[in-house]
Order: sequence, then structure tokens, then C-alpha cells
Amino acid sequence: MKYLRSLAQKKCIFCEGKRKKSACRVVFKTEHSLCMLNIFPYNNGHCLIAPLRHVADITQLKDAEALDLLKAVGNAKKLLQKTLKPHGYNIGINISGHAGAGIPGHLHVHIVPRWKGDTNFMPVVFDTKVVSQSLEELHTQLTHAYARSL
Repeated sequence: MKYLRSLAQKKCIFCEGKRKKSACRVVFKTEHSLCMLNIFPYNNGHCLIAPLRHVADITQLKDAEALDLLKAVGNAKKLLQKTLKPHGYNIGINISGHAGAGIPGHLHVHIVPRWKGDTNFMPVVFDTKVVSQSLEELHTQLTHAYARSL
């Protein structure tokens, strides 16, 4: 909760991601969207895909932005599949803080890779998640894979 409250006092991470690619862990940008690593991942490879334009709700997207956002989600999934080879995915959108959006002012899609048996006692007993790969290493791996896919 401390982190979520602090977001109200900070700049929008997605709008910052438009300007500073590496510092914000941006994996790729398209004409209307960007894909970046979540710095507080639910699982290794947890990405956030957001429109470049600062909008809070999916109904505010123009048709071209909506199509580009959905294609960016698909491209992120393909990239994660190629790089990490997960067994499945959780993909979702939380609209408004009351629905769980940590950054309610800027629409974004979560894509969380999942593996068989990826749950364990750590979240239950210690209220913590263990991710076995650093964000820096994963960022390098994904950006190189994306560059090769062009």
C-alpha cells in the first residue's frame, strides 16, 4: 500500500516510459503503445502494455490505439513465449483504483506468464514472491529478442 500511495505523488511511469526507454524497463514501443517490465512482478516476465496517450479507460481509446494496444499484447505474449516458454498466461485490465489498478490514471494491460507449479509457500507464509531472474537480465533478454524479431 505504501508503494500504491506513493504513485499519486510521482510522474506517470507510462508517460515517462515514452521518453526514457532503458530507465523505465521499456521492452518495445509501437506507434500507439509501449510494453514495459513490471518492477513489482507477480511472476518472472510480468509485463505492462499501455497506450502512449494518457487515458484512464479503454472507452477513451481511438480505434487505431485500441487495435495497436491489442496487437502489442499479442506481440508481448509471443516474445515471452519465445524467450521464457511459460505454460500459460494471465492477461487482464484493472480499470480504476477500486478495481485494483495501481496506476488508475493510465490504462494498462497486465500480461503475467505462468508455469505449472509456479505457486509455493513463500507468498502464503512470508507474504513475498521469489523471482529467480533480475529485471536487468530479463530486460536485456527481451529487448534483444524483440530486435531480432523485426
